[in-house]
Amino acid sequence: MILETLTDELRRILGDRMSLSKAVREHHSRGESHHDPHLPDVVVFPESTDEVQAIVRACARHRTPMVPYGAGSSLEGHVVPVRGGVSVDMSRLSRIVRIHIEDLDVTVEAGVTRKQLERHLQSTGLTFPLDPGADATIGGMASTRASGTTAVRYGTMREAVLGLTVVLADGRIVHTGSRARKSSSGYDLTRLFVGAEGTLGIITEVTLRLHGRPEAVAAMTCSFETIDAAVETVIAIVQLAIPVARIELLDEVQMDAVNRHSRLAYRVAPTLFFEFHGLSDADVSGHAEAACEIAREHGARDLARALTPENRATLWQARHDAYFAALALRPGSRGWTTDVCVPISRLAECIRETKGDVDASPLTGALVGHVGDGNFHMIFPVKPEAPEEIAEAQRLTDRLVERALALGGTCSGEHGVGLGKMRFLEAEHGRAALDVMRAIKQSLDPHNLMNPGKLLPDLSDERQSATVNRPH
Repeated sequence: MILETLTDELRRILGDRMSLSKAVREHHSRGESHHDPHLPDVVVFPESTDEVQAIVRACARHRTPMVPYGAGSSLEGHVVPVRGGVSVDMSRLSRIVRIHIEDLDVTVEAGVTRKQLERHLQSTGLTFPLDPGADATIGGMASTRASGTTAVRYGTMREAVLGLTVVLADGRIVHTGSRARKSSSGYDLTRLFVGAEGTLGIITEVTLRLHGRPEAVAAMTCSFETIDAAVETVIAIVQLAIPVARIELLDEVQMDAVNRHSRLAYRVAPTLFFEFHGLSDADVSGHAEAACEIAREHGARDLARALTPENRATLWQARHDAYFAALALRPGSRGWTTDVCVPISRLAECIRETKGDVDASPLTGALVGHVGDGNFHMIFPVKPEAPEEIAEAQRLTDRLVERALALGGTCSGEHGVGLGKMRFLEAEHGRAALDVMRAIKQSLDPHNLMNPGKLLPDLSDERQSATVNRPH
């Protein structure tokens, strides 16, 4: 009866932009992760902040959960409506609201995608350089504190977001931050919502910091006999402060998958992908040569430059297809993906021990990482109907997270927490910090309507208790 009354209200607000169709609900029941799907009761497609506010107020009156949905590309179950309710599809909030070229900032609605924004900026001389791989929505990237391949130079969404418009659980609209480059005024609410994964409110607009489009770009690849040599090369380049825009590592398993999937002929060996941005060709050539020299000292082979836009596009498309290439190693599989981030000085140790675990496992595991900032991912193609494979992927993930925390790292560098990493939060942050997070959640969302069951472990659910220990 409550659902029927709520859908009547939503229909009055949105007309035919509300769907009870099973096909539409199934589409919104999962993202790209391995987590089990859950059907929402209804899917809505707002087109403005005011409509989102009306939806939230209706759901609040009926104590109905709300789950924001962007492009569905998240990898830790963020968009899975585990408690049913309303899936709020933000894809129609797709306007570029305003751009200030002189101030290097832009305001967009939350459903604008990364590639859509880049196309809009093409003629301005500006760029939004964060590149998580998928064509994610800007609202989703803010919600998960995304980063990607260029974070080593340009930072993450934490640095990129200047301000937000957010609809809170009771329907209030708040505007955080400003277009100023710095502020010491009040609590930093912008950073509170960036990375909150939709558990504190629904982001409807984002103001972003832009950068000048680089005048010159060069890319380079090189392979190594061992993964240790590749990682030591990265550490040396970072510690010597050679300015790189991207440093990506693919292990031999991932390179084999990329060759097969993208019909390329790279050597099947641990391989680094570099990109350099600068003011001139001489500028980027100098940086590339300095990196080449370090790579040679560590035994690099097959050094190759990609100077033309076409060659660079081919190289980076192969890198961005790594996830689907890994899944193609086992047709019919789904990807169990996980990521961690550690201090750069501990990266070689973390990767070496992780590779040892995978080599001893019956599962195939491909490694790909934004290693310039100590972040790497494992992709395990698993059969969802095989419980022993799911259990083994979970075991490997637990071992990886335990190792990362022991080395002073984090359970997730960029995928976020969602469903998959909740039980590690206490081990990483401590009980007191978790209590503060819960207090914030209780204050802003006392009825637990905003993306419930995500990010913060439920105190009543012993299954979410931490399985790892970390000294504080």
